[in-house]
Amino acid sequence: MSSLSLAVRDSSTMLRRNLLHARRYPSLTLNLLLTPVMLLLLFVYIFGDTMSAGISGGTGRSAYIAYIVPGILLMTIGSTTIGTAVSVSTDMNEGIIARFRTMAIHRGSVLFGHVAGSVLQSLTSVILVGAIATAIGFRTTDATPLEWIAAIGLLALVALAFTWIAVGMGMSSPNAEAASNNAMPLILLPLISSAFVPLHTMPGWFQPIAQYQPFTPAIETLRGLLLGTHIGNNWWIAIAWCLALTALGYRWSKAQFNRDPK
Repeated sequence: MSSLSLAVRDSSTMLRRNLLHARRYPSLTLNLLLTPVMLLLLFVYIFGDTMSAGISGGTGRSAYIAYIVPGILLMTIGSTTIGTAVSVSTDMNEGIIARFRTMAIHRGSVLFGHVAGSVLQSLTSVILVGAIATAIGFRTTDATPLEWIAAIGLLALVALAFTWIAVGMGMSSPNAEAASNNAMPLILLPLISSAFVPLHTMPGWFQPIAQYQPFTPAIETLRGLLLGTHIGNNWWIAIAWCLALTALGYRWSKAQFNRDPK
């Protein structure tokens, strides 16, 4: 059997293992989903009428639903990947990784199984949150099939990038609690992006912080694909961020995984 076939086979096995864990212990995923869902309902039904006043050409709760949902979908990905960091840290500290090191399996399959499983869970979570958003009134404005494919591709690319970062955080954490705390920026960053209010409504000194971070260009690109707003150069900035974070997370995770265990 070739090395490529071995890697694919072992990665598939690790993927099934992680998906079985997620199915048998769904409480972590549900708890992580609670945050974006609660923020969606809170901002739409409590702050929606007021917040919509800051949106160009939009008044009322329906306009704010359209504005906020793309940001909530990206936040859902950041929230789900926290579970990946916890899962990886648990594996590292419970001895199963040491056991895998002694087995005749492809070394990278352990990491790839976690990453593939997390990306699938992230996209599933996005679908669930999107269904809730649709139920409360979210509608796209004549998005073409090509734009839908591009939007799904962007969500998958963001999920891949932040999953690799979460894997690195999980491997570098001494325990699951620390992994959860270390990964919190993945859900806090969208709060200081353009997810909830436009950049021009923020204080001048804070606008660069919100603008030059990975979530804002991804949110603006997704918003443009689904709602027809101006995308500008946000699409290639979002892709550049995703590729850079993927490469960084992969190299970081691989370096830690290949270290001799203590």
